[in-house]
Amino acid sequence: MHKHLEKIRVFFSALGARLRKKTKAPAETPASNEPVTTPRKSKKKVDRFTVISWGVTLLIVAALLISTWIYKDTRSSQVTLQPQPTAESGSGTVPLVGGPHISEDGGGGEFIIRDLQLKTLIPERPRSKPIIYRVSRGDAMLSIAENFKIDTETILFANNDLDDNPHNIKPGTELTIPPVDGIYYKWKDGDTFESVAEKFDANPEDIIDFIGNNIDLTNPQVLAGALVMVPGGTRELRNWAQDLQTAGRGANTGTGGSNATNICGGGPVASGFGWPANSHNISGNGYSPSHLGLDIQANEGDPVYAAGAGIVTMAQGGWNYGYGNVVQIDHGNGYVTVYAHLSSYNVSVCMPVGQGTVIGAAGNTGNSFGAHLHFEVRIGGSNVNPYQIVQ
Repeated sequence: MHKHLEKIRVFFSALGARLRKKTKAPAETPASNEPVTTPRKSKKKVDRFTVISWGVTLLIVAALLISTWIYKDTRSSQVTLQPQPTAESGSGTVPLVGGPHISEDGGGGEFIIRDLQLKTLIPERPRSKPIIYRVSRGDAMLSIAENFKIDTETILFANNDLDDNPHNIKPGTELTIPPVDGIYYKWKDGDTFESVAEKFDANPEDIIDFIGNNIDLTNPQVLAGALVMVPGGTRELRNWAQDLQTAGRGANTGTGGSNATNICGGGPVASGFGWPANSHNISGNGYSPSHLGLDIQANEGDPVYAAGAGIVTMAQGGWNYGYGNVVQIDHGNGYVTVYAHLSSYNVSVCMPVGQGTVIGAAGNTGNSFGAHLHFEVRIGGSNVNPYQIVQ
């Protein structure tokens, strides 16, 4: 370093000497014209160029020292990443990021190990407003509800045109899909949060807190005529299954209850119940308060079997309140089974059948969009979940 500084000083000194030699000497002045001067004490002349050259040299030295210090400090904190092992993930491998990393000069540190993510996971934000969904062929109320993570009853509550019947949807139908389970209510004069919540078996605080209602929490109130979501609210659904009257053996056989309309009399009594179709898959709607039967997967023309021994109490074609071609069997032990949307049936009223007898073929008649078997189980005229009865 000292040698370099000495070279720099010699360079600037030589440069100054050359510049002084090139400077022209001042023109001679006749002695007669020279001004009269007063003798003064002599002063040592200062070489300004030498001072400047030394100043520049010192600046360069300072810059070199500072840059050297910064470089060494940065170098000590650098980390050289070493190849990391990979972890099995599906069919490929995922590199593990993190762990102890040591640089060449001994620096390094500990890092948190994380799996690499190919996509940024953005949490789904909850909806606060209803949306409109257009029904496509093959849709069922159950699949639509599952897609939007709400109950089928909520969709029925919000769409009065369906008349509480999930079978009333068809391709092209536009459904209002609420953001949460509950019921929409048009506010009236004199309503309070407590009275509305009690009417729909809900919590008044849920009405106030629901962001979609835009209620000022410092002064909660709703103007008459406003449409308000009652989260968790519910009401009784119309028993659309009663449109098709239960056909029992007769008033004295104990299976039809007050809805008994048939006088076939006695006959076989079921000792158990089996599945009425070859497939055990549900193709549309399962059993729920909004759907009082099972939509069992079946292709057009697939056989339909009597779930148990009994007497045929209905074998009827036509619309039949949307049931289409329908068969009913009274099993003599309080149970009546219903088979709907048949393409055809090969039994007649008062005909005895055994468990597993082919009574018809699956179809797409009545209020149906796509072949399947609609199957119900009734006790005394009231629907029950077939899964509790049929094996």
